[in-house]
Amino acid sequence: MIYSAATIALVPQIKTGPWIFWNDLETSMAKASQLGFDAIELFTPSAQSVDVSQLKDLLYQYNLKLAAVGTGAGKVLQGLTLTDPDLKIRSQAKSFIAEMIAFGAAFGAPAIIGSMQGNTSTEGTAEQSLQWLSEGLEELGDLAAANNVFLIYEPLNRYETNLLNTLEAGAGIIEQLQTTGIKLLADLFHMNIEETDLEQAIINFGNWIGHVHFADSNRKPIGFGHTNIQPVAQALQKINYKGYISAEAFPWPDPEAAALQTITSFRKYFR
Repeated sequence: MIYSAATIALVPQIKTGPWIFWNDLETSMAKASQLGFDAIELFTPSAQSVDVSQLKDLLYQYNLKLAAVGTGAGKVLQGLTLTDPDLKIRSQAKSFIAEMIAFGAAFGAPAIIGSMQGNTSTEGTAEQSLQWLSEGLEELGDLAAANNVFLIYEPLNRYETNLLNTLEAGAGIIEQLQTTGIKLLADLFHMNIEETDLEQAIINFGNWIGHVHFADSNRKPIGFGHTNIQPVAQALQKINYKGYISAEAFPWPDPEAAALQTITSFRKYFR
């Protein structure tokens, strides 16, 4: 079964980013539920910033699941990445992500590593950065598996990282790891920039895909750009994808309209 999810960000510093709902958790959840979303994907300042009991109550009240939790605030607020040349910062990054894994696992939800993967810096080499990334993923993948969830690794486009930009590159590094706790995130916006053929990339590396971000070529909600979603949807069905299609898209023209456009598009292609 493929399920729909709306993103909710509770981090004011990233308010210009691609998230459908902002600030008020309960109001956002109520709107998502009213529109018929199955779940929410949550971005918080830290694992401690949302009370687990309160979130469980709200999810039950609004008949929603927690699809995933983002870790990007670790970089935005604290400057932490898994590839920083400073060992102390890399350790702090792993600790931050570990806490997010535990937070998400309380709901059976994976944590996502996107921007916290970092970049190759002027102080190091690409090979060294990828080694640090591999070490972080190995350790955190095992931790996720021990918590009965997956860790989701997201290849980003070239303007956001100079490490791994395609599903093929992401799969390549995961295949070299011992951990079985990592899956890939197929983000349609990033893929529009980096993949030669979106649907073929999904088919080729579908066995690694554990989460999908649903955004058009301009990162607006699906239908407001030029991505041809029909073959993408067919590719996901061909690989027998079972998981969440989550709207990591700009709240354009406003959150409510973006949410409505997203759920309408989701139903068109996946229902």
